[in-house]
Amino acid sequence: MLVGERIRAIREAKKLSQGEIEHRSGLLRCYTSRVENGHTVPSVETLEKYARALEVPTYQLFYDGDAPPKAPHLPRSRTGEDLWGSTRKDSRVLAQFCRALARMTERRRQHLLALAQRMALRNL
Repeated sequence: MLVGERIRAIREAKKLSQGEIEHRSGLLRCYTSRVENGHTVPSVETLEKYARALEVPTYQLFYDGDAPPKAPHLPRSRTGEDLWGSTRKDSRVLAQFCRALARMTERRRQHLLALAQRMALRNL
């Protein structure tokens, strides 16, 4: 089921009009119509507004069950090691790298990224 169809189903089950949703959420009635008919894909922030206006948890806009869905078990990396970026030290290095990239000229940044791309292709 598409999100727009789910929003319409919940709205109609609660006997609300698109105008009432406009009043509750601040989103235009014509926008709600476009979402419900599949012409527009709403952002996450907009979906949160719809959930508040419909007085339902946000997950119910995606899920058609009574209880929240169970989170899938995601295995750790195959070697048992943490993935890069999952530690505090890695996040500090990444922040330093972002600051350095922000100070570079566009030409040098493109050169560096092209070099990194070539190096990554060699390691495949």
